[in-house]
Amino acid sequence: MTPAATREQRRFSRILFDAPVTISSGKERWQSRLLDISLKGMLVQKSADWPVHRHDPVELSVRIPDSDTCIRMYAHQVHEEDGHIGYQCDHIDLGSISSLKRLVELNLSDPKALDRELAALSEA
Repeated sequence: MTPAATREQRRFSRILFDAPVTISSGKERWQSRLLDISLKGMLVQKSADWPVHRHDPVELSVRIPDSDTCIRMYAHQVHEEDGHIGYQCDHIDLGSISSLKRLVELNLSDPKALDRELAALSEA
């Protein structure tokens, strides 16, 4: 699939965002870096000691720098390539989705794009 075709299929804007992310599975925790975030998931840098299997549920926690805001998302891995792992959101609490919505809104150049993404999210 070409990059242009991938962009056409993508219904959620990815926001480039460099921040620490904590990944939890059961009682284990790992630190990594967030590369981008969307209303539907996150892309994180893979750490060398990564033991989590593709379909294991994880909790992703991202603290927004210079604020008290933390976005928590329960997700599962959907792809892994070039040292990056893509996670798809399974559940997000109301406070976290509100913070994520605001982050996306502030980073989109088209004010109507957020409405389209929220509509697509409710269809998914």
